Amino acid sequence: MLLLLGIIGVIWPLEALPAFWAAVPAKEPIARILAGDRFKPGAVNGMGAMLQAQARPTIARNDVARAEALIRLRIAEEATGRMSAEEADHEAAMADTKIRSSLEFNPADSFLWLMLYSMDTAHRGFDEKTLEYLSQSYATGPIEGWIALRRNALALATFSNLTGTTQQRVVSEFTGMVDSEFTDAAALNLMGVGWMQRERLLASIAIVNVVPRESFARRLAKEGLKVRVPGVEIDERTWRQ
Repeated sequence: MLLLLGIIGVIWPLEALPAFWAAVPAKEPIARILAGDRFKPGAVNGMGAMLQAQARPTIARNDVARAEALIRLRIAEEATGRMSAEEADHEAAMADTKIRSSLEFNPADSFLWLMLYSMDTAHRGFDEKTLEYLSQSYATGPIEGWIALRRNALALATFSNLTGTTQQRVVSEFTGMVDSEFTDAAALNLMGVGWMQRERLLASIAIVNVVPRESFARRLAKEGLKVRVPGVEIDERTWRQ
């Protein structure tokens, strides 16, 4: 029995090594993709081809699946406007498949749930069924600062269609953006897609520290927006500047 366990202990890392090394070369470019960096034309396709060429291990690692999903996602995003509608739809379908595959390995990946919602909505239009993807993104990662910068605007754009629980998470996310001093992004969300929910959003930031709350109020005032931020008094002359 001990011999058998020893053999298994040797075989498992040997089987897992290809997955580990397949993920290593992609780590830096994947980090750049998540950061929104731009690549030379064809560079992202090259990364995808590299991962595709790797031998598939018996025990697939979720980081390899995630890397493939993110690469296909970037290719699909860059295809819009550069390729024909048919080619762009094909790339979107490829990205959709890879994202779903990655989520099978890690159903708690908040960012990929968001991207699944975003891709589906962009290429197929609004569908109430896809709102579940957005809800899953909030359920698995309700407090994710870097995700909030993309997610909050998308959620506010369809706020009235969300469940009460998800609506509250969207509002809390907006509050967190103000508190974390993502002032410009929060202001744009309020003035744009969140305008219909402005009273609820503004009321939510009453609990925010006074410094970021004042910064947010000044940002709105500079845009000539006459709204009252809880606990902040802005000289009306600011609105006329």
